[in-house]
Amino acid sequence: MKLFATYKYASLIVPYYSLTPLFLLSFSLSLSSILVPERQISENKEAKLLKMGLYSLITGRRGPSGFGSATTAEEVTQGIDATHLTAIITGGAGGIGMETARVMAKRGVHVVIGARNIGAAENGKAEILRQNTNARVTLLHLDLSSVKSIRAFVRDFHALHLPLNLLINNAGVMFCPYQLSEDEIELQFATNHIGHFLLTNLLLDTMKTTAKTSGVEGRILNLSSIAHIYTYKEGIKFDSINDICCYSDKRAYGQSKLANILHANELSRQLQEEGVNITVNSVHPGLILTNLFQHTALLMSKFSLCFPHIISFKFSLLFVLIPIFTGFLKFFSFYLWKNIPQGAATTCYVALHPTLKGVTGKYFADCNEVTPSKLARDETLAQKLWDFSVKLINSVSKKNYLGFEDTI
Repeated sequence: MKLFATYKYASLIVPYYSLTPLFLLSFSLSLSSILVPERQISENKEAKLLKMGLYSLITGRRGPSGFGSATTAEEVTQGIDATHLTAIITGGAGGIGMETARVMAKRGVHVVIGARNIGAAENGKAEILRQNTNARVTLLHLDLSSVKSIRAFVRDFHALHLPLNLLINNAGVMFCPYQLSEDEIELQFATNHIGHFLLTNLLLDTMKTTAKTSGVEGRILNLSSIAHIYTYKEGIKFDSINDICCYSDKRAYGQSKLANILHANELSRQLQEEGVNITVNSVHPGLILTNLFQHTALLMSKFSLCFPHIISFKFSLLFVLIPIFTGFLKFFSFYLWKNIPQGAATTCYVALHPTLKGVTGKYFADCNEVTPSKLARDETLAQKLWDFSVKLINSVSKKNYLGFEDTI
């Protein structure tokens, strides 16, 4: 029965993580740790949504927006003139972040890329300029796991005296072995949520001013993931964020992705109450062919170094065969994976498409609005996360999240 439930769930979640990576993760990491408990399968509404997503992904069927899983970022922005816009994109040194920057620059946006790896960002910028000599691309260093780096990035951006219309919180880390950031916060939560939470709040006044003076709607996007449904039982471990005893790299990732949606929803609510002309949404980019197993490989190498007597020849051979088997499965399930241009489509759609004017507090996948998990729709949890994030940053910097002396 348990095995049946496992495969039943795997068949439902295919549109976002696909059966292939689920199988590979369960095969190489552990079968039970990545999959959602059977009790969560009973949420019929979410199961129905995932089944619909599977059909859409495999067939490429377009949704109500006119776009679908096979649509590329260039397609969703075709004909859009965005020369009047300035955007910040975090994690734009490669992958879907770089593709988002490339396409936006092609549509005329002045793109400011925040990247930890400036060397890789320089290479990406050179490629963008090679394809489009009129592109406007600015690079600034940004390490989202560091409060100090985030504040330095904001100072550097303000020194450019640019307006800010779009903020795309794209950067993130995934399935990291347990470690703390330099501010002593669990790394996935620090990078994926706290870093973007602080960055967004430090840039919010600039966005409000830009929206008011230009009359152009500002847009904020948080890149989340369908992985937000696989988190800790309480959703966010407020009382034990840094607890190593019950740490799960996958649940911690899901927790951070849930936090991305809750952050977007609460900020959207606050801005609506203020009557500010800025929308806030979250998106799931889809399953992209990227280096999903980098941390797994690291753990394997450390394990073999620490316990060489345990690693038999046959066991070592298994690790050699895993990537071969991975490639085999990828070849026969190619229709379940998105390439990078397709992975950047939902971000570009929500950021630039005119039909989404005024749409806020929503969650998108495959360029269409979908319903996130029950926890992601919990307004009380979102408000609690907001207050927790402010206090956590206060405790790190001894200042409040807007940079003034802490009065708490």
